[in-house]
Amino acid sequence: MTLFNFFLIIHILGGSIGLLAGSVILFLKKGDARHKMIGRFFYWGMILAGVSSLILSQIRPNPFLFIIGVFTLYMNLTGNIYLKFKKKDVTASLFDKVIVLAMVVVAAMFVYQGLNMVSESNFGYVYLTFAFVSIRFIYADYKFYKGQLDHTNNWLQAHLQRMLGTYIAAMTAFLVVNVKFLPDYIVWLFPTVVITPLIIFWSKKYKKDLPIVSKAV
Repeated sequence: MTLFNFFLIIHILGGSIGLLAGSVILFLKKGDARHKMIGRFFYWGMILAGVSSLILSQIRPNPFLFIIGVFTLYMNLTGNIYLKFKKKDVTASLFDKVIVLAMVVVAAMFVYQGLNMVSESNFGYVYLTFAFVSIRFIYADYKFYKGQLDHTNNWLQAHLQRMLGTYIAAMTAFLVVNVKFLPDYIVWLFPTVVITPLIIFWSKKYKKDLPIVSKAV
């Protein structure tokens, strides 16, 4: 077995676990015991999928795997990190902030690649779309870590948004690999278009307009 095939198996296994668990969670009551248990399968499945995709993209250069790997890990890690802020007086660690800084660099790469490609290929719009989404979440992280919050459930909103973002990455990867009868850029963007309304819906549902002083800095 080659090194590439080994990590490909890991990637498929992790992605399958994550996609299945994420699909189940969409229909469960949020925050109960089942949600938490299946959520762990989702988190670790997507960690495996994200790390293995980065390795695969280096063994055989592949921008698709690189984008999915970076976006998956960023969303998954930050989504899990936000859970700790449910407790009072918890501060953001150096690791938390390094993840955000790393994503700033990657988002800049997305913008650069997208602008260079957009005149020649529709795939450039894919880069720019993922850049826009990444920048939006990076800005949210910045506001949170600087203590610029406006309601008590900010941590919960962020957790839901990031985990749904991770699910978008998993669904995108699945469709890109298996759906061949549609243009690539449509397949790439379809999960984002479909899942984003759920992100907006749950963000509004769990928002509380109560002032709060953040302890994240």
